[in-house]
Amino acid sequence: MQIPIVAGTVNRGSDVIAGGLIANDWTALCGMDTTSTEISVVESIFKLDESADKEIVGKMRMSLIEAMAK
Repeated sequence: MQIPIVAGTVNRGSDVIAGGLIANDWTALCGMDTTSTEISVVESIFKLDESADKEIVGKMRMSLIEAMAK
């Protein structure tokens, strides 16, 4: 996979990463309790902030935020 090995958590401290994170080459989904710091670590590990499809990801994030607000 050629990703760096980094210690991290998801869902406010859970060290069971496989139980709270799924990622592919352009986005990642994590549990609702995941903090912004944990998300930043995930984005840097998988280089998601360098994605060429930022418009698509932005639309997806906005639709998820709207769905959660309802």
